[in-house]
Amino acid sequence: MSGIVMFAVALLMLVLGFPVAFTFAGVALAFGVWAEGFELFAFMPYRLQSIMENTILMAIPLFIFMGVVLQKTKLAEKLLEAMAQLFGRVNGGVAISTILVGSLLAASTGVVGASVVAMGLISLPCMLKYNYDKQLSCGTICASGTLGQIIPPSIILIILGDVLGLPVGDLFRAAVAPGVLLIALYIGYILFVSIKDPSKAPALPLSDENKFIQIKKALSAIIPPLALMFVVLGSIFTGIATPTESSALGGIGAILLAVVYGQFKPKMLWDSAKETVTVTAMVFAILIGATAFSMAFSYSGGDMILEEWLLKLPGEKWGFLIMTMLVVLVLGFFIDFVEISFIIIPVLAPIAETLGISMLWFAILIAMNLQTSFLTPPFGFSLFYLKGVAPPEIQTTDIYKGVMPFIAIQVSVLGLLLFKPEWFGL
Repeated sequence: MSGIVMFAVALLMLVLGFPVAFTFAGVALAFGVWAEGFELFAFMPYRLQSIMENTILMAIPLFIFMGVVLQKTKLAEKLLEAMAQLFGRVNGGVAISTILVGSLLAASTGVVGASVVAMGLISLPCMLKYNYDKQLSCGTICASGTLGQIIPPSIILIILGDVLGLPVGDLFRAAVAPGVLLIALYIGYILFVSIKDPSKAPALPLSDENKFIQIKKALSAIIPPLALMFVVLGSIFTGIATPTESSALGGIGAILLAVVYGQFKPKMLWDSAKETVTVTAMVFAILIGATAFSMAFSYSGGDMILEEWLLKLPGEKWGFLIMTMLVVLVLGFFIDFVEISFIIIPVLAPIAETLGISMLWFAILIAMNLQTSFLTPPFGFSLFYLKGVAPPEIQTTDIYKGVMPFIAIQVSVLGLLLFKPEWFGL
């Protein structure tokens, strides 16, 4: 029973705003010593050594570095300008461009916060300038930014691959179909709104620039990041490189793109490296705290109590999956995907295996669910990211109302993944 109390105390401290890594480590130390004494943590150095020797986790800082460099090359700004020129003449064109650019940023960076902030700073003023509906604008930006959770190379997929013992390349392949479906449904919804009420998503004024020149500019902005995406993902899917090796390739490719765009400077490289270290240190500090927490949780018997309860749910496999999806969705309101992946998923994974659930299917369900939690009011992280960079005329209620249709789309795709996995090759 102490394990359940331990989890409740950790969750309460997180809700109160205590730092994540120190909360998990501190609670683990207090309850671990109480349950087993200091001898329990004699095994901790071996756990840390296994983390340090894990080559899969090396891909995390390299993909973060790739994303940060691309962010500093003003990639999003160039892409949005190019897409807006191509699609701006139709109703909803800027919103459609935002979704497409968001998906390219997701495939290039895999970092949700960076994508939402970038699109909020670039796309939102443009949509407001041309009298787009505030709610549609906010919903579009938040939804496009969260695509980084499911579209490879996603940091969450790398973490889930490590936690569940799955090849990251298989996870990347399995995530492509749900990601493409989400993009298509987002665009479909925007087209529906713009046809139903053109005043909510008006077309841009016609440009005097030659159409051929517009297409040439658009292609020059789109082809380099697309080439980088194909090199990184293609090398993984074809088996030429491991995810760790392809992440290093992505970092080099991002630097070359910075040179192409004329943004490469020693200071930019130094700032990108510092930001990468900051984000990576946060992720691994949480991982170390989560490792201590899971060890203390197991020794206190919390995992056995939870497993016994979940195995007794009505509906067996389906009861477990539905309950798991609800729990992960609710926890996603309060804590980040990193904590959920390192704390919750290791407890749930053995139960899923006992029930005969495919781990690949289970991982994609978790990733899609965590993406939904990024959008869900009142605590969705993407909502806070956008509010932090939005102009004063954007109210929090505009953001909350704007994301509701996109949440419905995500839940629909999650439902399809849950009940029709064969449609996605799972």
